[in-house]
Amino acid sequence: MKECVLVTGGAGFIGTHTAVELISAGYDVVLVDNFSNSEPSAVENVKTITGVDVKFEEVDCCDKAAFDKVFKKYKFNSVIHFAAYKAVGESMAKPLMYFHNNLMSLVTLLELMQENNVKNIVFSSSATVYGQPDVLPATEGTPRKMATSPYGYTKQVGEDMIEQTAFALKDTFASIALRYFNPVGAHESALIGELPKGVPNNLVPFITQTASGLRDCLSVFGDDYDTPDGSALRDFIDVVDLAKAHVAAIARLIENKYASNYEFFNVGTGIPVSVLELIKAFEDANNVEVNHKIVARRDGDVEKIWADTALANEKLGWKAERPLVETMRSAWKWEKNVRGIK
Repeated sequence: MKECVLVTGGAGFIGTHTAVELISAGYDVVLVDNFSNSEPSAVENVKTITGVDVKFEEVDCCDKAAFDKVFKKYKFNSVIHFAAYKAVGESMAKPLMYFHNNLMSLVTLLELMQENNVKNIVFSSSATVYGQPDVLPATEGTPRKMATSPYGYTKQVGEDMIEQTAFALKDTFASIALRYFNPVGAHESALIGELPKGVPNNLVPFITQTASGLRDCLSVFGDDYDTPDGSALRDFIDVVDLAKAHVAAIARLIENKYASNYEFFNVGTGIPVSVLELIKAFEDANNVEVNHKIVARRDGDVEKIWADTALANEKLGWKAERPLVETMRSAWKWEKNVRGIK
């Protein structure tokens, strides 16, 4: 009998790609989403890619009574928790919305896991937990500093809640937090990718939408940072590589290979790329121009951050592999498919 994994936020950007990789690795999945920042078509496209009639439930993870019905309906012992709001800029303007959704959904999930004897959880965390590190690249030993945004704060608190739960529940609970850097790109089929509702808050969807003509101009937030070209430095990881890290983390939990019942790993490439370099990489990979302008820095952004991934490479047996040029081609292929561009 196949192991079944519950995936919250399963219709989202990372959730759909992870569902595809889980199924490819031989797992069954149950996807849960409330479509607050995703579309039902994403679930159908996961089915198309995998050839599997994927189980799906439209549920808000903050609604405990409705969410509990999912636990009662399906048999699973592992959860990957993606369901959260994730835009730094939006969180600066709407902190309470982020506190309520991101923290309440996790509390509810942890309660239901305990009440239904579900042991394993992989938590979608973020490099924002490091704030602006004093030394780079960031390792798992890099001290967490005060988050620069409410979004980052919810990821710090989420990690703390899971760690404290792990301490209290001992042998009946096992957890891994994956600290993502900057997921980008799309599946090679161009059937799933990043499709935010409204104006994008992340860089690559804004690049692709500007290239497609949907947006007039891309704003680059700041060119006066202490970086080689003045724009912020980031670690951009292909979403398919990121999805595979979740498969490795779930296997580590299911096979009881973890050293502690709360572990955390950096998931990135280890290669710093500036915002302006990423725009140029997209233009070169796809032979298109992206109209952009420099504007003031954005509140909540850190100047530079990239990962040391040695621990994940060793312990998870995972490594980011997809070259940036291929990632940028996949992002444009996805955008063209969505917009009907030939």
